[in-house]
Amino acid sequence: MQDHYLKKLDRVTAILTQLQSKPIVRAQDLAEKFEVSVRTIYRDIKTLENAGIPIVGEAGSGYSLMEGYKLPPVMFTKEEVLSFITAEKLMQKFSHESLGNHYKTAMEKLRSVLRNSDKNLIQNIENQIDIFDYSPKSDDSIKNVIPIILESIAEKKQLSIEYQSVDGQVSNRTIEAVGIFYEFTYWYIMAFCTLRKDFRQFRVDRILKISKTEISFSQEYGKINDHRRIASKTITTVKLLVDKKIMGYLINSKSYYGLISEKETEQGIEMTFETEWIDEGFPRWLITFADYATILEPELLKIKMKNLVQKISETYDIE
Repeated sequence: MQDHYLKKLDRVTAILTQLQSKPIVRAQDLAEKFEVSVRTIYRDIKTLENAGIPIVGEAGSGYSLMEGYKLPPVMFTKEEVLSFITAEKLMQKFSHESLGNHYKTAMEKLRSVLRNSDKNLIQNIENQIDIFDYSPKSDDSIKNVIPIILESIAEKKQLSIEYQSVDGQVSNRTIEAVGIFYEFTYWYIMAFCTLRKDFRQFRVDRILKISKTEISFSQEYGKINDHRRIASKTITTVKLLVDKKIMGYLINSKSYYGLISEKETEQGIEMTFETEWIDEGFPRWLITFADYATILEPELLKIKMKNLVQKISETYDIE
């Protein structure tokens, strides 16, 4: 019985945290998050109301805290504090510069509200965590570029950009940003380009100028992953039969090259990919373990591999 009340206390406290962090919270979403019935969530909301928390809303529409109501600072667990330290290290290595600077100031504010014991914990352990990154950092011509992009998404305002393509051509574009993503050491914008009347992705470090316009757009574009493949190059399905003994060496790279499924057979692991880089990237990755792999399809990849091997042979005068 005591365990039941402790679980309820933890859940009610967590629901209060959700109400503090979101404008609207639906009972159905809370029920799924805490793996309880919707009726249980209704009772938990009633418990908070009885405790004097001014909750606005009703069953079926969602709940929120009354505007202007302030709660004491949230206290963090030791495990949460340790996760903050690790996240800070990751942000230092992999975040875009314009995001990293803001995250640094946010962490300073977070540290200021920690208990002394947690501050000591951070001081004792932060030098024992490191992230080794061998990726080159891109040089951006605009200091605050990603916050500008995120503001335009939140406010649904068009962006005006001056963009330099890979071949050095500069063009002016008006775009409606869908989102940003990080891939292969670069940050990208996924956006609807009003010039091309289609979705395109733009590498952030190639943006020479950017400004948020006052022109609004009302189109709902959905999630960023709904458009990434639409805006990318032609997708080619590749099937390989790979020796089981080298699968461990492919764990960190196979997903980057579009792995969608793998099936164990008597002959080896049958791997299926959907790749955009059939011309260059995929063959050059495959050649690193080509003696342990058989191309099942397409024939195009066999031709490209043959040409690549021939080119290497000619480079090193191999007969």
